[in-house]
Amino acid sequence: MKLNTRAQSAQHPHNNSPVVLVHGLFGSLDNLGVLARDLTQDHDVLQVDMRNHGLSPRSPEMNYPAMAQDLLDTLDAHDIGKATFIGHSMGGKAVMALTALAPERIDQLVAIDIAPVDYHVRRHDEIFAAINAVSHAHATTRQQAAALMREEIKEEGVIQFLLKSFVDGDWRFNVPVLWDQYAHIVGWENVPAWDKPALFVRGGNSPYVTEAYRDTLLAQFPQARAHVIAGAGHWVHAEKPEAVMRAIRRYLSEKAN
Repeated sequence: MKLNTRAQSAQHPHNNSPVVLVHGLFGSLDNLGVLARDLTQDHDVLQVDMRNHGLSPRSPEMNYPAMAQDLLDTLDAHDIGKATFIGHSMGGKAVMALTALAPERIDQLVAIDIAPVDYHVRRHDEIFAAINAVSHAHATTRQQAAALMREEIKEEGVIQFLLKSFVDGDWRFNVPVLWDQYAHIVGWENVPAWDKPALFVRGGNSPYVTEAYRDTLLAQFPQARAHVIAGAGHWVHAEKPEAVMRAIRRYLSEKAN
């Protein structure tokens, strides 16, 4: 599946690999815009809408091998041989799954606040409830939608994030499929060890990357390095963009040297 994308050329071209930015669940290609704005100084940048999100095609299938194949198809469509991938949450897992499918197409890999594990936990039921409340009420404006969502969700930042995908009274993600396939989204099938340096950026307050997952993570990414951003949660790149960007820049520059 060729994904919907936004492509930007480097302002000051270097001999750097292109960067592909991959958003998480309920997101869109706009989500990692804060990283794109910095990286386009010296990298070509491709932002993608994942399947069943944004303006990308819909499918009843929503698992990581399929999502990895979508990334590969999108590379091919843009004639990109090799890229650096930066993925947040679900997007990070999709990028990690690509190491099993086409390791030779990945130059460098950054996973933001996600581990290659099956979480066996439902963290998004209140979000689904809020989304469905908006749909059932036939709300047409973001103001109406926000008021309904506040009945279910206490974090205003989460509401505003979700509303970015509420356009003309419709959600830009495929709610029935995301609900139906949720076990695959929080799940994971281990990948063969990928033997290049990988950067795992995590929020210090986030439950998604903990010491409990260390051995499983290192078995699949033996050269992984963790960078903890203190005082941030799961949306670490939105909460502390400068700190996240510094960590990514340091990692990218190590290969250049």
